[in-house]
This record gives sequence, C-alpha cells and structure tokens, in this order.
Amino acid sequence: MIPTKAILKFLCIFLISITFIGCAARKEHSLFNAPSDIVTDTIKQVYVVNDQGISDAYYKIRVNDQLAVRNVQNKEFGALPSAGNTSSNVQNTVSGNINNVLSYPVDIDGKVNLPAIGKVEVLGLSRREAALKIQDLYAKQLLRDPIIELSVVNLKVTLLGEFSKQGNFLLERENTTLIDIIGEAGGINKTADPKTLKIIRGDRSHPEIIYVNLNDINSLASKKLTLQNNDLIVLQQTKSSAITEKLASVNNIVQPILVVVNLAVLILSFTR
Repeated sequence: MIPTKAILKFLCIFLISITFIGCAARKEHSLFNAPSDIVTDTIKQVYVVNDQGISDAYYKIRVNDQLAVRNVQNKEFGALPSAGNTSSNVQNTVSGNINNVLSYPVDIDGKVNLPAIGKVEVLGLSRREAALKIQDLYAKQLLRDPIIELSVVNLKVTLLGEFSKQGNFLLERENTTLIDIIGEAGGINKTADPKTLKIIRGDRSHPEIIYVNLNDINSLASKKLTLQNNDLIVLQQTKSSAITEKLASVNNIVQPILVVVNLAVLILSFTR
C-alpha cells in the first residue's frame, strides 16, 4: 500500500507542475511580447506604455494613399470597369460600402488624378475635406448636384489571437473604434481572456502599447480606443485554456509511454 505522505507529496508536485505548465503555455502562445509588458490581471481599465498622446481626430491624407471616389447620385460613376478596361491603379476593396469602386493613388506631389477634372491636391486634407473639394470641382466642370463619397481604401488594422476572425480590417469610417472592429471580426472566442487585449501602435521599433480590460465598461470611454492606421490588435487566451491545450499535447506524448509501461508490467508479471 502506498503511504499517505507519498500520495500528498505526489499531489503537491503535480499541482506545482500544472501551475508552471499554465504559465509556460500561456507565454508560449502569446504574441509580440515586449520587455515593457505588465501583468494584465492588474489592469482595471486602460493602461498605456510609451504614451504618444492623442492623435488628430481625423485622418489626414498622405502620399501613396489609395482614394476611392464615388458619386452617390449616380451609381455608374466610379463603378469598376469591365474586364479588359481596368487600369493599373485600380484596386478592389475587401469589404463595406466601397466594394467594386475604382481607387486612385495620391502621387508624390500630394495630388490625385481623377477622371475629367484631372489632378486635385488632397495632401493633408481629411476625408471629408477632400470629398467636399472634389465635389465642388465636379459640380463646376461636369456633374449636376453631385454628392461625392470618398474613402481611403488602404487604411487598415490587423487582428491576431483569440478573435472569431483574424486578419486585416479596413478603417472605412472616421473614428472607427476598437469595439467597431471587434464587431466586424465577429467578437472574441470563448477561450479569450478579455483582460489581455493589447494594441501596438506607431513606430514598430519603439511603439506605443495600449492594454485594455474588456471586462470593464468604463474602458470604452478611453480616446485611445479610436483606431489608427496599421494598429496591431492582439488578444491572448485564458490561462485555463492554455493549460488544457498544453495538457492535451503532454497527454499525447505520455499516453503511448504508459501503454508501453503497462505492457512491460504485464509481461513481467506473467514471466514470474
């Protein structure tokens, strides 16, 4: 009979091992760890490392941006041409209300070359300012009472980790928030830890890192959750999910060994 002390000792060792497995498993599956990372369990709402301040509320158009321009008064205006007539600067967008729309690049001089009206300087303008400027030019030269809708189709954020859908998501509207994008991604997985959401923003060599506790509704009031171009949004799994996953992989290794050991014990018992 196995002594009680031996059983207790085994249980203690087992529990300690499980704890270390959980920590190691979670770290193993977490993405983009940084020396400045904090213990996310202590975050109450929003915590920022290397705070770069609040950016402009409205995105300013830059060189190499791709602008999709459409006259909502005329469905044919700005529609994607048929195959064979496409130009080299046409780009299809991936979602939203600007599907199948021509896009035009902003050149190094800060101008976009549009049909009929030619080059228009848009560098440094917000999307609304550029739309109004282009609308006025078309009204004077070509169209009757146009209503121009303008989108910058190359603005995006990237979602990785415990989201229903991962990948790149376009920032089609001004002031798109974190919750807007999580909604587009279909929410978070059951295995996600809402306290571990991290936004990596700005210069990749020295980024601003924003930690968010999605459990607290007050975190939604933070202006830091208005997304910016090229934001990287990462969400980790819970410790229990990490442990379960790690134990499953350990079990796949241990199970064949136990079968071999049991077989050896049976053989020894029969040969005695």
